[in-house]
Amino acid sequence: MTMIHGEVADGFEGVREAFRANFEQRGDVGGAVCVYQDGRPVVDLWGGVADPDTGRPWERDTLQLVYSATKGATATMAHLLAQRGELDLDAPVSAYWPEFGVEGKAEIPVRWLLSHRAGLVTVEPPVPLGEALRWQPMVEALAAQRPVWEPGTAHGYHGRTFGWLVGEVIRRVSGRTPGRFFAEEIAGPLGLDFFIGLPTSERGRVSRMVYPKPPFDLTTVPLDVVPPEVREFVATLQDPDSLTNRAFAVTDPAEIDFNSAEVQAAEVPASNGIGTARGLARMYAALIGEVDGVRLFSPETLASATEEQADGVDRVIMLPIRFASGYMLPVGTNPLTGPHAFGHPGRGGSLGFADPEHGIAFGYVMNSIVEGAEDTRASTLVDAVREALA
Repeated sequence: MTMIHGEVADGFEGVREAFRANFEQRGDVGGAVCVYQDGRPVVDLWGGVADPDTGRPWERDTLQLVYSATKGATATMAHLLAQRGELDLDAPVSAYWPEFGVEGKAEIPVRWLLSHRAGLVTVEPPVPLGEALRWQPMVEALAAQRPVWEPGTAHGYHGRTFGWLVGEVIRRVSGRTPGRFFAEEIAGPLGLDFFIGLPTSERGRVSRMVYPKPPFDLTTVPLDVVPPEVREFVATLQDPDSLTNRAFAVTDPAEIDFNSAEVQAAEVPASNGIGTARGLARMYAALIGEVDGVRLFSPETLASATEEQADGVDRVIMLPIRFASGYMLPVGTNPLTGPHAFGHPGRGGSLGFADPEHGIAFGYVMNSIVEGAEDTRASTLVDAVREALA
């Protein structure tokens, strides 16, 4: 039986049981979950193994790469600059990044970058990975890129390009790289264990991700056995020229080793944030209220940041998705803890979100990267939080 460490407040014991069940029934190897309510932690749990190769246990301060849950942190930086009057989200990107205003992009507002409406999901030809990690070659390629649909007419998940696009606007406005801005303006004041661009000194605390073999390969499974509601998406995965595949192949090679020191040390603000569940939850708690004297968003900024910008079938994911300005919103049977919740998941299971209606902020990180609908670890934890609120 996996040892679970940490504390839960009265009434939230069900979250501990759900977290334990994730190890015993749902494939967790190592992980952590943290929940804040009204600015204070009510769940702070961790357990399992940080590195299966060595047996290193998951400790209270173990760090985990969270893939696209990083996008919530990147969006937060943009909204902070807007709150300070330094960035107008409805102004053209080219007002801050003049080189961007070519190939039909002169009028794209910053908010369309945040809400995945800019049509810049691909980079053609892909940028060599080593150059992409150096930042400037990738943003130069994106500045020269032509949108793959008329900007503003549709939304499609900018899974890889989001971080460089929004991050370059942050860099142009603030004069600081996104990683440095986050460290100085968000992580520092809040005391967060969360990095975009991992310092060498922290490398020894990072867990090692593991990738269990899926029960079947979606790229080869016969379409007639795929449920109708996801058949179109699976078909796009099997087409190497589909927008879905091109959107996740913006570097050469397309597959990135996120366990590597080089990738973790670079700034990839769409997908290589590294932190604790506590850091993720604490950041979201400071968006909706005060945490130890620090509040990041004013009520006005919170309303602007979380207003729906796009709804419907996503051009890349081929499933219904709702976007605010940088954050995802609940869809259908995925209510999180309430209809006003906002946040962002990450590949393989990680999740951070806030729910202002209930004063809840949530962070879950793990090193077993499980793909597909069979992964219910995060949703089971959220269900347990929702039951605690009932």
